[in-house]
Amino acid sequence: MTKPSPTKNYDLLQSLLEDRILILDGAMGTMLQALKLSEDDVRGERFRSHPKDLTRFSDILCLTRPDDITEIHRKYLAAGADIVETNTFGASFIGMEEFHLPRELVREMNVAAVQCARRAVDEFNERTPHQPRFVAGSIGPTAKQTAISTKVDDPAWRAVTFEQMVDSYYEQVAALVEAGADILLPETVIDTLNLKACLFAIEKYFQDSGRRVPVMASATFDKGGATFVSGQSVEAFWNAVAHIPLLAVGMNCALGPDLMTNAKNAVRGVIEWLVREKSLGREDAYVLCSLAADLKISQIVDAPNWGVSAYLALSVFR
Repeated sequence: MTKPSPTKNYDLLQSLLEDRILILDGAMGTMLQALKLSEDDVRGERFRSHPKDLTRFSDILCLTRPDDITEIHRKYLAAGADIVETNTFGASFIGMEEFHLPRELVREMNVAAVQCARRAVDEFNERTPHQPRFVAGSIGPTAKQTAISTKVDDPAWRAVTFEQMVDSYYEQVAALVEAGADILLPETVIDTLNLKACLFAIEKYFQDSGRRVPVMASATFDKGGATFVSGQSVEAFWNAVAHIPLLAVGMNCALGPDLMTNAKNAVRGVIEWLVREKSLGREDAYVLCSLAADLKISQIVDAPNWGVSAYLALSVFR
């Protein structure tokens, strides 16, 4: 079997991270809410007669209002973001099921989303070629869980199988990469087994296609310091995904900066362990923190005191 070849941006990202902090964009949802779009606005002519409410499925806007999505990306880039995430949080087949959308839309929607982001990124890269920006393909956790049963009277029941999750994610991954995403970002993970299915699908696609893009991942931790569904601590979450060569791994904004600061010691402990064990096979540990702007870097890391180059991708909020 041929070893997948890293894309040119794979090495570029790593070299940039050795030099400076890279900034990840902020939330898409709040920016869309500010547009105050009606159901008719979201549907457009194409989905005018669709039987399900689509206001909760903002990914569809990549098809019905692509200019709005591109403009949001532009605003984050103008605010200083180095990486913008595609509007594809729910654009997998399983993610779209509750909205009764056909499977054929998966590829079209993900391709359209990458194009929206790429348009904005290319504009900024042309203006300032010395400061390259990147497109990260966002992959959400879906509304279904594989780690637990959602039927209180049947603990063995699952709404979806691991294999079905892999197939669903594979389709989205292929569309994102082939449309030109520079990075893959499974994000806002609440069920680590779902993430494992996603990472399995990603690796399978890399092997099948012969190319590899950087992968980052972010999990959501509750006020007790555990992932919402699978109930894993920061340390347990790391150990569950440490076998995958991730460019960055960390936490998203979850319950806000005040509660997130409680996780800093756990993050510190993971990085100190990485340094001791060199489990990443390199001297540097990459940590992704998607945070509110009022949570300063110093509240999470103090890299010189850790004896490691710790890189953060922080959210930009305006």
